[in-house]
Parts: sequence; C-alpha cells; structure tokens
Amino acid sequence: MKSRAIALGVISAILVSIPSFGKVTAAVAAPKDFEPEEKITMEVYRSANPAVVTIKTTTSTGSGSIITPEGLVITNEHVIRDAKNGNVRIINTEGKTYNGQVLTVDRKNDLALVRILSSNTSSDRFPSLSFADRDRILVGQKVFAIGSPFGLSGTLTTGILSRVAQNGDLQTDARLNPGNSGGPLLNSRSEIIGVNRAIFSPDGRSNTGIGFAINAAIAKEFITRSAIFTQPNATSNRIASLPNPQTRVSSSVPSQIPTSPSIASTPSAERHQLGVILNPANLTVYEVRPNSLASRMGLQRGDRFVSLNGALISNPKQITDYLDRRPAVALLTVARSTGVTNYQIKF
Repeated sequence: MKSRAIALGVISAILVSIPSFGKVTAAVAAPKDFEPEEKITMEVYRSANPAVVTIKTTTSTGSGSIITPEGLVITNEHVIRDAKNGNVRIINTEGKTYNGQVLTVDRKNDLALVRILSSNTSSDRFPSLSFADRDRILVGQKVFAIGSPFGLSGTLTTGILSRVAQNGDLQTDARLNPGNSGGPLLNSRSEIIGVNRAIFSPDGRSNTGIGFAINAAIAKEFITRSAIFTQPNATSNRIASLPNPQTRVSSSVPSQIPTSPSIASTPSAERHQLGVILNPANLTVYEVRPNSLASRMGLQRGDRFVSLNGALISNPKQITDYLDRRPAVALLTVARSTGVTNYQIKF
C-alpha cells in the first residue's frame, strides 16, 4: 500500500465524544526534586504552553503559536483553509475564546497568519513565543511539541530532531496527531524551531512516529514578507477590508490613467479598499470578501495581480500605498488560467 504524508489539521469524528475540560490551571515552576532532563521538559511546557492556542473553523481543529504580544498567531494554511470569510475561533490555555481573522497565507509552505481580535485591544497583551536562529536547529537536539491533538489542548509530546531535509523541512519522532497541525516544535530554550505540519502514515491512519514541521527560517521569511498585513489595525483597514459601497467598476481599458493622484487632505480621510486577502509570496488572491469591490469586479481565488497602472507589481505594499492616496481611477491587470484581464476601477 502506498505510503503518504497526511495533514494533521483534519478534524476527527472522535472529537464529537471528547468532553470539555474547562479552564486549565497554570503550570507552576518545575520542582527541584526531579531529574535535570525532567526539569527542562517541565520548564519548556511552563513557559511555552500559555502562548499555544487551539484554532477552530466550522470543519477543522488545529493549533497555533502566538508570536507577538499584540496577538499575531502563526499556524498552517490547511488549518484555516475552510474558514468562512477568514473568520476562526481561537481558544487559549485558560479556555477563553477569541474571534480571529486570517491575515495572509503561504499555500506553498502551508503557513498562515491570524490576528486575535480582542475587544480589549488597549490592555490585552498576550504571551508569545520567539523563533530559534537557523544555526540553533540541529539534528539530534531534544524537541518538544505542544498542541491540541484530537481537541485535547495543552498536550505535550517530546522527541528528537531526526532530520533536516534539503528544502529545510524538519523531521521528528515526537508523537504528532490530528490537531497538532500549526502548533510549535520547540527546542529546550522554548524557542520555535518549526511549525508542525504532517505525519507519515503507511495506511493513512496509523502514526509511525515520523512527523514533519516547517522550518522556523521559512516561517520567519514568510512573516517578513507579510509585514504589510500584520501591523496591528492595519490589514482590516487596507486590502482585506470592504470597500466604499459607492465605488464603481468598469471592465474597459481607459485611455489614460493618472500617475500622480492627489493625496488625501486629512489623515482621517477614508482609504479606498479592494476587499481581498493576497498571498504576498506570489500576489495571488487567497480570499475575496463578500460584497467587496473585488467581488463586484469578479475576482476569484487564485487570480494573480500582475500590474497596477501599467507598472509591474512586486510587493502588496505598492497597492496599499496607491490606495492610501485615494485615487480617482486605477487600472489593475489580473492573470487567470483563461488569460489576462484589465480592470478599470473608478472610485
């Protein structure tokens, strides 16, 4: 029978019968009468577990790591793939539930960034994890995986880093199961060395003890590329937002497009918005917001942004910077499998 890797974020029918365990009591510092190796494990769990969350959509359950005090969470793209309108539920180790919003994704590397939407944004500061440097990811080191296998949040398993593939992917013998997807693979300093992703299963059901994680170096590159989307209160007011309902769209190519539109006269002037979530790695549309300008244009998931006003687009910031100027008109060129289309947008 053909062996294959299976994603960890698929919800299992067994979740229906899993009880709710309520609030989790915070772990105390490791007692002094344990073996040194045990105390390291206890300390990793004590310091890292508060920053590990459970992520739920209507069809799946996975894990994630809070990586900024403002509530930015990294997880797997396949964990949030079915999130309706990019909305998810995020549950912390104390059982508190927050709404979450998908900000951006990297489908090639199976990564996604989600923002915790707190009603108390002025005072809420979240525990967070940092990433290990590339030279601190070595075969043979002790590793720790924390996540929500089968919905059991705060579950810890341990092992070693078994292999680093040529593409940077990590292999571990730490026991991973459905629900661990998106959670952290940690070193003994409680640093993220990888984002747990999948297990190797010969029959598609059993766990062989071979798990895979996305290298922290790849995750950090993704976060850097996505900076335009991840600033607090930035994304919801820019690309991934609903546009002005007065906006008009035309599919004809204009004879002339202004190249130096006037800048808004006041900082509070309303920005023009498209209503899409873009993958910053390849400028493809990951999601189109309902009733948005992009929706009325007919943009679809998988469409790729090619140029704006005749200038090639290499970074999403080119789009947001242009929209911040509140232009009267724009020409957006979009590539699809069926060809290339030019959209004239009149704001």
